[in-house]
Amino acid sequence: MAAKRKAAKAGAGVFAAGKAVRNNPYIERLVEDDELRDNLRTAFESSRKAYERIADGRGPGAIVDDKKTQRELKDAAGSLRDAADALRGSKRRRKAKRRGGLLFLAVVGLGAAVALNEGLRNKLLDLLFGAEEEFEYSASTTGQSSPPVAGGVTGGTDAAGTPATTTAGAPQAGAPEGPVGTS
Repeated sequence: MAAKRKAAKAGAGVFAAGKAVRNNPYIERLVEDDELRDNLRTAFESSRKAYERIADGRGPGAIVDDKKTQRELKDAAGSLRDAADALRGSKRRRKAKRRGGLLFLAVVGLGAAVALNEGLRNKLLDLLFGAEEEFEYSASTTGQSSPPVAGGVTGGTDAAGTPATTTAGAPQAGAPEGPVGTS
């Protein structure tokens, strides 16, 4: 009789475990979602390959030195991240990242087009700041002689082409007469 009770108790435990599995949303998603299973499988295989490369006698230094081990670990981490996102039901982050990349690419392309095409650059500047007014600059005055300088100096040269001097042969105004700083 004790064996029958033991078997009945074990059967009740299996039934309760089965019921718990059926009501678990993570298990349901694992059964239904092919992409989730593929991500978990890829993560397992990549981590197994990385472990084998480390265990082949290379030791923990293989993580630092071996590029293949690093790639396998990176692949495993990426697959686990994708699986976790699938379990949470958040795939929006990946789409937003794509939109940001496309937006960045469009801005860079537009900047290159504006920088390289003068016609497009002029149209953009006219659109932003308004059309420029074209004007011609012409001098309204003709060449004039220099104005007279204080102290009686006549500017320029005289009729003979020699430099002009001050009146009465006196030195120009403002020039020091003797050594500077002595009294």
